[in-house]
Amino acid sequence: MNRPRRIAFLSEHANPLAMLGGADAGGQNVYVSEVSRNLAQRGYVVDVFTRRDSPATPEVTSYVPGVRVINLSAGPLQPRPKDELWPYMPAFRDALQHFIERDETHYDLVHGNFWMSGWVAVELRRRLAIPVVQIFHAMGKTKRLHQKRVDTSPGDRIQSELAVIQQADSIIAQCPHERFELVNDYGADPRKVALIPSAVNTNIFRPIARDEARQRIGLDTQQKVIVYVGRMLPRKDIRNVVRALALLVQQDERTQDASVSPITLMIVGGESAQPDPLATPEIGELQKLAAELGVTHHMRFIGNRQAAELCNYYSAADVAVTTPWYEPFGLTPLEAMACGRPVIGSAVGGITYTIKDGETGLLVPPRDPAALAICLRQLLTQPALCLQMGLAARRRVEQEFTWSMVAMRTAALYEMLLTERLQAPLPLEPLSLLSLPLVSNTTSAEEMDCDAH
Repeated sequence: MNRPRRIAFLSEHANPLAMLGGADAGGQNVYVSEVSRNLAQRGYVVDVFTRRDSPATPEVTSYVPGVRVINLSAGPLQPRPKDELWPYMPAFRDALQHFIERDETHYDLVHGNFWMSGWVAVELRRRLAIPVVQIFHAMGKTKRLHQKRVDTSPGDRIQSELAVIQQADSIIAQCPHERFELVNDYGADPRKVALIPSAVNTNIFRPIARDEARQRIGLDTQQKVIVYVGRMLPRKDIRNVVRALALLVQQDERTQDASVSPITLMIVGGESAQPDPLATPEIGELQKLAAELGVTHHMRFIGNRQAAELCNYYSAADVAVTTPWYEPFGLTPLEAMACGRPVIGSAVGGITYTIKDGETGLLVPPRDPAALAICLRQLLTQPALCLQMGLAARRRVEQEFTWSMVAMRTAALYEMLLTERLQAPLPLEPLSLLSLPLVSNTTSAEEMDCDAH
């Protein structure tokens, strides 16, 4: 019997075992967790390599059958923001190779996640002569375009992305917009770019009757409810949702129209289980904005909740909303859709791909609370339309966005590359030629005038 394929998953900052919802724990963590587990169900053996951030963390943890999480020592044994990890990538690479040599493990393929792990992946490609699949999760040029001076990415990011794109055997794009970025902004060979959308766990995220879900979380069953679920970051622009809420409330007060009132905006997310402005500064900004706009009593901050609880919050809402002004892909719209709820999302990045405008939800321009308020009123005053869109949303997820489909498509990509490798083996290069340039971890004044996950 042939041995199973063994895959090295690299994810320097996004550990699949981490608690979700923090500033650096989001879609990439979910992707690494779900794809590795679903690949294992297809017969692959997957080792996920991530950075060890605590002395108490064991080097190797058995995650599920067929998947191990391996914590490599590279940099301080404490959590650090992902944008501070770049100087530790040579140590991450060396620790990974040392583990391979000590463990006498042969990997058939390396799957890099994010640009820093991509740098390590192409280093291993040349050292071990095995193919590399790379997924970026976010592109530096696009982030720099949108975030400009507030972008904290290392100055070497875009140069490194260009090198990884040139040397990786295949690059996964999660949506057509990302494929366009790779080909047009980075000059990627279109033949190397595989479109494999990310997905949602339809067993965890499933429809629950609205009143039952509200009873579970202690919410008034008579209210109209909007829900935001996700990380509490300025680029997610939850402030836009608060402003739209204020417009709804003000219009109702002027016209004495009770068709939408009482109305509640639930905000689920943050760095702690209880909403804490000190732990999550964006909560404090939202509270201050709500007070200025007179909608404090229409808002309910929930705090961080993990995946198993989130379906209650999605299902308790009439409509889910997410209006970031920058979003590479975005998993929370799919989670809401899987729970049978319509989603109003800003027409940016992957959201334009996952939401079918007018069918599973509505798309609005970013940074436009008036447009968002109009769409919220449209759905909140038409329960039949909400139901129709919610049913269509669940169908779309089941047909297009499950993790088993992602694993199937990813496995097909692996097998194609491994077949090509048998026909034309990759050359081993001498160690003296191995290093990509790891230049200073600084950003020039010229780069600061542009912007990067």
